[in-house]
Amino acid sequence: MSIGQTLLGALIVLFHILTDRFLEFILGWCLGPRRCVSTPRSVEQQVLLSKSAVDLAQQIRERKLKSYDIVKAYCERISIVNRELNAVVDGPFREALQQAQQIDINMAANAYSEQQLQELPFLGVPFTTKDSTAVAGKLQTMGLVARKQERANQDAEIVRLMKASGAIIIATSNVPELNKWMETRNMLIGGTNNPYDLRRSVGGSSGGEGALIAASCTAFGLGTDIGGSIRIPAFNCGIFGHKVTSCAINMAGCSFRTGKETDTMVVAGPMTRHAKDLRPIMNVLLEPSLRPVMKLDQPVDVKRLRYFYSPKIGIRWCNPINRETESVMVKVRQHFEALSGQQVRSVELPHSNIANKMWRYWMTQEPANFSLMLGNGVVLNPFVELFKKLLGKSNYTMAAVLALLDTVLPKESEALMRDATIKCKSYLQELLGDDGVLFFHSSPRTAPFHYYPLFKFLDFHYFSLFNVLRLPVTQVPMGLDSNGMPLGIQVIANHNNDRLCLAVAEELERAFGGWVPPFPLKL
Repeated sequence: MSIGQTLLGALIVLFHILTDRFLEFILGWCLGPRRCVSTPRSVEQQVLLSKSAVDLAQQIRERKLKSYDIVKAYCERISIVNRELNAVVDGPFREALQQAQQIDINMAANAYSEQQLQELPFLGVPFTTKDSTAVAGKLQTMGLVARKQERANQDAEIVRLMKASGAIIIATSNVPELNKWMETRNMLIGGTNNPYDLRRSVGGSSGGEGALIAASCTAFGLGTDIGGSIRIPAFNCGIFGHKVTSCAINMAGCSFRTGKETDTMVVAGPMTRHAKDLRPIMNVLLEPSLRPVMKLDQPVDVKRLRYFYSPKIGIRWCNPINRETESVMVKVRQHFEALSGQQVRSVELPHSNIANKMWRYWMTQEPANFSLMLGNGVVLNPFVELFKKLLGKSNYTMAAVLALLDTVLPKESEALMRDATIKCKSYLQELLGDDGVLFFHSSPRTAPFHYYPLFKFLDFHYFSLFNVLRLPVTQVPMGLDSNGMPLGIQVIANHNNDRLCLAVAEELERAFGGWVPPFPLKL
């Protein structure tokens, strides 16, 4: 590297540090003092609402808890704290309490056989999903003013499967317009606030889910992910989120998908407070033909896996990794070196420095017309919409208008992007094999203030790279930084090796504690 290149790199780093501090100061001053989400009203409620979905299901089966009491507690929690979070689009649903009451009646009458109980692993457990995922009879606005009264005709396949497992849907949550932004805000209900600091972003597009789960408003949630849409909110809100291997879960009913798409980056997956909930939810959602391939229930000895890490993504216009974020990677490496007795080796992914360009190219290959969908069936002119936005007459956020403008910019080179994708994926798949795991930073910094991504937005490519590569990733919470905001790490494995990600996530939770409540604890 020449002296000139070194100097340029140093100047870019300095630019990032100065602009980051400037934005933090200005936005922090404009948004006022920090406040976190309210604490549950009693110690008993706090304990109940913090339980894992698996534990709730087991205690319902053992008749130690009633489904009605659980659902009621979550619905009351939503009604109280949604005024702070602004995360709910539709709900809590009144019929959820009726469904829970009927389950309790059936349990008291021993109406379920042992076989039926095994086939209903989440019987009586409440869950939520994002507004863009269809729930029969409920609002499906996609964050668009033009769709404010639109209701879904039938359940998305993932919702149908969760209901068939005995789970009870209690609400749907907020999304950015058409899920296409890394912050959850729209002109219909506004922005969703981070439970750890109401001034900060929950991420997107499954941001409403991230907020509700972190704030103990639901037992678990279902998200979708095309560029980090599960993992960004999971990271910002300090919970677990799993992006499955591409095409492992049927996407019918998610954001107008038919479920027949075969070449797509988008996937659905679970979002939870506890790592042990991920695998059972995956078992419910997984395509039947992939069960023998995925082997989700096959034990994984984390001591015998091979481990790698990547120190950075290499995109110059991403923020540099800050000190507290880097310390997470150091702790993870040290833990798994001690556990496995082997070095966690540093690797550099080929072409990861153009991950932003690769993702932008592959978005153009998705089976959707963003302009047509944003206009709810009418093709929008990006320059007209920008002019209307500047006049304060637009039905869209600035983020949506900027995304619309991107559609008229020059396209990426197809040959170069396909070649880069193939080389990066081939390298990583050969490296990992069937027993390798890669640790990758979630983001150079923790959740920013609202509106920050309008000025600096490329950091999300730490997530989007793995949508391009179609590989499974688990987002794992790793405590809080000095500002009280969640830290985290991504765990990546090879195609169909989701069970390795999940096993490593459970080990990280065991070693470092996992989810930290965003509210003061009552002791």
